Amino acid sequence: MTKIDFPEITYPDFNLIAGVDEVGRGPLVGDVVTAAVILDLNKPIEGLTDSKKLSEKKLALLFDAIQENALCISVGRCSPTEIDELNILHATMLAMQRAVAGLSIQPEFVFIDGNRCPKLGMPCEAIVKGDLRVKEISAASIIAKVTRDREMRELDKRYPQYGFAKHKGYPTKAHVKALQLNGVISEYRKSFMPVKKVLSI
Repeated sequence: MTKIDFPEITYPDFNLIAGVDEVGRGPLVGDVVTAAVILDLNKPIEGLTDSKKLSEKKLALLFDAIQENALCISVGRCSPTEIDELNILHATMLAMQRAVAGLSIQPEFVFIDGNRCPKLGMPCEAIVKGDLRVKEISAASIIAKVTRDREMRELDKRYPQYGFAKHKGYPTKAHVKALQLNGVISEYRKSFMPVKKVLSI
């Protein structure tokens, strides 16, 4: 596979820069979860990178480090009902807006992971593969992932027959089979095709 060389990130001349990322666009169940993080430049955190590249142990350690050292953190979300009403793209944008609005300090500039920005009240820039390239987005991806994964483990305690702790709601073969066998609970996104199919039977 050819390695893609991305251009260097140019940081704007602001002190209060937030990074925003989402977790949970693909799952069939649960909220889409976003996080916004403003890091403290005087308290650097070692090891920040794309949350998908980190072990559960490392994720937990970095989650705690971000909570202790960041200037401020906010989590935003959209529920399965909102996802069904708006579609997953618009729900993700809304969840990002909620995360930024929830910050206790208003950022001067926002980096968003991906290729589009939600409408915000301050300048922002979308960065493809931002969770690998911008430390503020890396921190947001870790907060969002750990938050959502923990929620999936809690859901697993209530409905162990679905295997949520293992697949985190993503449409694996085992998950789709469990869905077909056990039916649709209220936490499912009813507009997503595998869920739609079960509802139509």
